[in-house]
Amino acid sequence: MQLGMIGLGRMGANMVRRLMRDGHACVVYGRRRASVQTLEKEGAIGATSLEDLVGKLTKPRAAWIMLPAAVVEETTRDLAALMERDDIIIDGGNSYYRDDIRRAQALSSKGIHYVDVGTSGGVWGLERGFCQMIGGEDAIVRHLDAIFRSLAPPIDAAPRTPGREKVGGTAEHGYLHCGPHGAGHFVKMIHNGIEYGIMASYAEGLHILHQANIGKRQAEAADAETTPLQHPEYYQYDLNVADIAELWRRGSVIGSWLLDLTAKALLKNPELSDFSGRVSDSGEGRWAIRAAIDEAVPVHVLTSALYERFTSRGEADYANRLLSAMRFEFGGHLEKSG
Repeated sequence: MQLGMIGLGRMGANMVRRLMRDGHACVVYGRRRASVQTLEKEGAIGATSLEDLVGKLTKPRAAWIMLPAAVVEETTRDLAALMERDDIIIDGGNSYYRDDIRRAQALSSKGIHYVDVGTSGGVWGLERGFCQMIGGEDAIVRHLDAIFRSLAPPIDAAPRTPGREKVGGTAEHGYLHCGPHGAGHFVKMIHNGIEYGIMASYAEGLHILHQANIGKRQAEAADAETTPLQHPEYYQYDLNVADIAELWRRGSVIGSWLLDLTAKALLKNPELSDFSGRVSDSGEGRWAIRAAIDEAVPVHVLTSALYERFTSRGEADYANRLLSAMRFEFGGHLEKSG
């Protein structure tokens, strides 16, 4: 099958490689000409513009947008202006599902089909495959099945769930038509909210282990501004956090791919000195919490994980300065340096 790919970044380029490896023809376009040229050498057909890409696709055309959510709107609009009835636009990034519903309605008036695909796999997708959560019309999703199947992980990527062979479907093949327009990105939105929570849990738990020798280290003189450690004798453990992460990968109920990656990072640099601790959020966690509010679903963990990301970027600094100011005003408490 032929597919156009717009956006050749960390995921888009590897998706093209995975598709070509499975025999699909790919026409590629990205803002960086070097990225296009690299894929041309590997067998892709390069395009110099959206217009050039559309012109090199066979009707009915299918073009996959793999770009940050902030530029998908403009790209979809520009692409749609070049396409014709029965062509297909696929958004594989992390768009807000409400935007999918609106875009699909606008494009349908022109006879252009729209499919939203929440895509997970990151920089490891070429090797492991890409998990895909799909929203759109039944017939169009079926038409694109060969693309989804080639991008997805093999069925043996995870042990088969007992009884699953009686159910059938594509879920155990790593892709799923979740429902109508927006459903794919809705499911991906919640996927990413859960991801925030799991990552925060690992980070907090391993931090406690990292600090387990605080009873040995707390040698500073007591002062009025710091609650002293009451039982330093209980915190005398020099734990190897990298080894513990590695240990938990084997037979533990909290094993996961995220833990695999954590163990890898800790082995390379146990003190994580290459990182500042500033953690970004690209929108999905916020949208997941908004949906939870609308549905009246308590999401304590997901909310806390999102707020922790805000804090990591200094968003709590003003509030913390206010707290310090109030303590000084009512009690003359001076900030402790360091």
